[in-house]
Amino acid sequence: MSEGKLQLINEINRLRKERDAAIMAHFYTDGDIQDVADVVGDSLALAQKARTLPNKVIVLCGVHFMGETAKILCPDKTVLVPDMEAGCSLADSCPAEEFKAFVEAHPGHTVVSYVNTSAAVKALTDVVVTSSNAQKIVEALPEDTPIIFGPDRNLGNYINQTTGRKMLLWDGACHVHEQFSLSEILRLKKEHPEAKLLVHPECKQAVAMLADHVGSTAALLSYAAKSDAREFIVATESGILHKMRQQCPDKTFIPAPPEQAGCACNNCSYMKLNTLEKLRNCLRDLSPAIEVDPEVAARAIRPIERMLSYKF
Repeated sequence: MSEGKLQLINEINRLRKERDAAIMAHFYTDGDIQDVADVVGDSLALAQKARTLPNKVIVLCGVHFMGETAKILCPDKTVLVPDMEAGCSLADSCPAEEFKAFVEAHPGHTVVSYVNTSAAVKALTDVVVTSSNAQKIVEALPEDTPIIFGPDRNLGNYINQTTGRKMLLWDGACHVHEQFSLSEILRLKKEHPEAKLLVHPECKQAVAMLADHVGSTAALLSYAAKSDAREFIVATESGILHKMRQQCPDKTFIPAPPEQAGCACNNCSYMKLNTLEKLRNCLRDLSPAIEVDPEVAARAIRPIERMLSYKF
């Protein structure tokens, strides 16, 4: 470890204590961020843990909607993000006013929204879901319930196929998961015939159909740890490979390639905006801080609470 990085980590640890701060990080952030975090997890785990933390300050190393969710659940805490520009292509694909018009055009539907949405979209929602619990929550709704599912069409299609539901889908997608190349994955499978293919349900149907296991980042990590296989091709954002390699040092993890050769399209550029320097700065300055309009937060917390009430 370089002297500069060690100094940054020491500063982060000092400021964390001084500010009574807890650092939370998503699996898709860089390994350096995950290694200094108090809590590392997927969106569901971060939401579940946020409200139980005793700290006065939460630093959410992820993307903007995750900071919003933490603030909605913890309105009395200071919620910081290292970079306010860390957005989400999936959340951006579902503008609140357009989604509101879509919902109003289809009255009588239960609105199920993926956690990868703005607070304003959550405020239009009946129940929020994550990739960890989306299928189970949809299955828990009565079979004759008409459902609007947004914003990820790939996750929605996957749930429709596996449950037999006919949810009405918003046409949104994650730019990272859309980019995985079917032909390149087939090539990798030929080169590594014993490798298991792990696929996030935000991927396209053709990729998911090839998978040995489809699941959230946490589910893919768990599958890899428990599997007897020694090699895995991983079709999700490459940040998860850090934790996979830490937990399974005797196994090989191969990132699935994107459509465009030579690009870093399997990296979320927004997640990579989280750096040790920015983390240090936001702890030092207590900025940038997430704020959510109280009226929006009051509506948005209900579908989040409903999600958290499910015990699977």
